[in-house]
Amino acid sequence: MTTMTARLDADGTLVADPAPALPWWSFSKTIIAALCVDAAARGELSLDAPCPGRAWTIRDLLRHRAGLGDYGRLRAYQAAVMAADPVWSPDDFLRAVPPDRPVTPPRTRFAYSNIGYLLARQALEDATATPLAAVLRDRLAIPLGLSSVRLAQSVEDFADLPFAANGYHPGWVAHGCVMGTPTDAVRMLRAILSDPSLAQMQDALPLSFSDPGRPWTRAGYGLGLMIGDVGSAGRAIGHSGGGPFSANTVYAVLDCPGSPVVACFTSGGNEAPAEHAAVALALRP
Repeated sequence: MTTMTARLDADGTLVADPAPALPWWSFSKTIIAALCVDAAARGELSLDAPCPGRAWTIRDLLRHRAGLGDYGRLRAYQAAVMAADPVWSPDDFLRAVPPDRPVTPPRTRFAYSNIGYLLARQALEDATATPLAAVLRDRLAIPLGLSSVRLAQSVEDFADLPFAANGYHPGWVAHGCVMGTPTDAVRMLRAILSDPSLAQMQDALPLSFSDPGRPWTRAGYGLGLMIGDVGSAGRAIGHSGGGPFSANTVYAVLDCPGSPVVACFTSGGNEAPAEHAAVALALRP
C-alpha cells in the first residue's frame, strides 16, 4: 500500500513526505462548508433560512440532516463510471437522486449525502456569483498561501498521481473534488479550526456509529467536520474521504502531544487504513 503523510504540530513543526497534489475526496466537504460559513459571515447567504422552495436549510445540508439520498450505490451511476461514460452534469445527478423526494423529513436523522453538498455548492456559487474553483482560490488557497490547492476539473488533474487513477474523472464527485498536497491539507485544516469566524463548524451533533474496522469510539458531525474520539488518541476533528483508487484522512488529534494535525493518503479506496495510519502518526512522539 502506498502511503503519504504530513504532520503539523501546534508549535509549527511540520514533518511531511514529498508528495504531489492528491485528491482530497470528502475532505472537500470541509472546504465547501468553510466557504459557506464564510459567505454567511459576509452577508452573502443565510445558513438558517429555508432554501428556496425547500424545507431544509444550508446548515441542514452541511450537517447531512436534510433527509436527502445519495448516488454511490445506484447501478446507473456505477455502470456509467465503469464504462467511462461522459461525466454527469449537476442536473444528471439531481435527476438520479431527486431532491423533491427526500428519504426522510429534514432534521430527523443523519443521512450522509453527496447530493446535499452539491446543493450547498450551488447555493454558494449563486450567492457569490462565482464558480467554486474561483471561490476556493480567492478566499482560501491564495490568502492562506496554499499554492497546491485547487478544484480538480479534468482527467488530466489525476493523470500523474502515485495512485493509478485509470482515467477517472473528478466530475464523478458531484459536489467537486478539491486536491492538494498532504502538507497543504494539514495547513488548511489548522487554518479552518483556528479561525474564530468559522467556529460554528465545530458544533457537532452526536452520531450512532459502530464499525469495528475503524478507530472511532465516539462520533459526531458538525458543519463539514467529523468530530469524536479515536480510541486512545482521544479527540479528533476533520474528515475522511475515499474514491475508487485512493483514500485519505485529515484530522486534528487534540489530546496527543503537540495537538497535531495529521494527514494520511493511501492507495485503495478504503478509509479505514488511512484513519488507522493517522492515529498512529498522531501518537508518534
